[in-house]
Amino acid sequence: MTQEPRDVRLKRLGMRSMRRGIKEMDLLLSSYADRNLAAMTDTQLDLYEELLDENDQDLLSWSTGQHPTPGRFSDLISEIVQAHHATIGRAGTD
Repeated sequence: MTQEPRDVRLKRLGMRSMRRGIKEMDLLLSSYADRNLAAMTDTQLDLYEELLDENDQDLLSWSTGQHPTPGRFSDLISEIVQAHHATIGRAGTD
């Protein structure tokens, strides 16, 4: 099996982040992906890709704190939500 080139993987993950099915997750994940994917290690990308395989309803409930986030995604979801709040804060100062 041929390993996917990094630039192709980043583009694919970016598209998967913005084409979710639930608009809230489109916004949350695409914003995070735009700012962070390029700097992530392969291990971090693997975890992010696993997260993208999860159901949008679950992702939304974890992101809003309605349900506890599974341990392996806990730090990543927290980082995504914090990045979103920071983006909202910056938008309010423009």
